[in-house]
Amino acid sequence: MIDHWNTDRVHHFRTEAASRELPTEEVEEWLKTIKPAVFWTYKGDGPVAARLGGDALLPEEAPTPTAPLAATIDCSLLPSDTGLPLPADGHLLFFAQPNISFHGLKDDIVRYIPAGTRTTARPADSWYDAYPSHDLRMAWFGSSTPDTDTYASAKWGDDLDEEELDRVTQLVEEMDDAWTSVGGLWPMWTFALGGNTIALNYDPLQSVREDEPEDAEDWVLLATWRCDEEIKELDQGIMSWLIRRKDLASLRFDRAYFWVDM
Repeated sequence: MIDHWNTDRVHHFRTEAASRELPTEEVEEWLKTIKPAVFWTYKGDGPVAARLGGDALLPEEAPTPTAPLAATIDCSLLPSDTGLPLPADGHLLFFAQPNISFHGLKDDIVRYIPAGTRTTARPADSWYDAYPSHDLRMAWFGSSTPDTDTYASAKWGDDLDEEELDRVTQLVEEMDDAWTSVGGLWPMWTFALGGNTIALNYDPLQSVREDEPEDAEDWVLLATWRCDEEIKELDQGIMSWLIRRKDLASLRFDRAYFWVDM
């Protein structure tokens, strides 16, 4: 089922938060950080709009990828209001090495293939084998809540004493629980476009803003892959692709940033 972003859930959340006596000002601040995202899974009931792994379909003149293909997204099947300035058609290709040292700016980590382009399958020139190939069906289009620790750290800083840290963390967890209680739990997703970052050991947005401070606030999360047990090198890690909003709007995918964590 595709669950669309809607005002009803926000209204129900406010009511639920009030019943739990959560501070109204904090609730409204937290709501501002929720972002729309598109989620795919192996077993969704939406259209096959994405594919994991396999060989990349590239124009003959395109350079050979130096990392295996992680995912291919059909932009024509994306919702129109993802919150990102994405192409209306064509395909986005995401590449990745399953190695925690493989991070930073990469000029060939995301590629855009315009609609109607003649392509052929091209294996990557990489030490790593191609990822297993799977069709991905759209599971839902909806809300992505902030990571609890990342949100608390960004809002209150890292210099809180233990008692204060426990208090604010509990507050954020309570807001997240209230949000879940009015909308239910969604199935585990595999690949997502947009939304909030997942921070295992370090937040990808914080990393890229420290590494690339120019126009730091323009950086957005483009995509996330929750790797399963098939990717042995990462032990169920997280791969993230990030880009400045202005570069995304102008299709400058050669300026994308890659982050991998486990």
